[in-house]
Amino acid sequence: MVKKLTFAVLAFSWFCAFECPNVIAQNNNSQSVVTTDTSADAFLDLHMALLRKDIHSIKKAFISKNLGLTEGEATGFWPLYEQYSTSFDKISAMRTALVEEYANEYGTMTEEQADSLVRRWLDTDIEAAQLRQKYVPIVRKVLPAKKAATFFQLDRRISMMIDVQLTTQLPLLQSQD
Repeated sequence: MVKKLTFAVLAFSWFCAFECPNVIAQNNNSQSVVTTDTSADAFLDLHMALLRKDIHSIKKAFISKNLGLTEGEATGFWPLYEQYSTSFDKISAMRTALVEEYANEYGTMTEEQADSLVRRWLDTDIEAAQLRQKYVPIVRKVLPAKKAATFFQLDRRISMMIDVQLTTQLPLLQSQD
């Protein structure tokens, strides 16, 4: 069990390291975490929460730097971004749960489990696309078309980088046989 959880942590850490270089070093100075539960599950939960927070901060800074918002645009955009980000975090949490399930079942996964896993992963892709589609007209109300399009380009680019890094760290399911 610990080995499987370690695998999930390492996979998640790898994608965070790719997406967020120097995050751990930057945050060691600004955060201290105290926990009395030393179980593998508690460690994993704590690690995931910290990494999600780091990703959120770095993603926001990256978007801010590359979007070039005026003060008026920023006033309208950032509250919408936080709403969007909160909704996207729910999709990311589902993906994280799928990676954890994959790690826990790797080596013993049945055909039915494999089918379910891939379908649920694809469902998260659909949910992410639908969320972006929902927010295009909303963001467009507060940003000019080119800046709104740039935001969605940046958001998609970051998501794709995370997905590539995460999925390349997972062993192919067929190799469990």
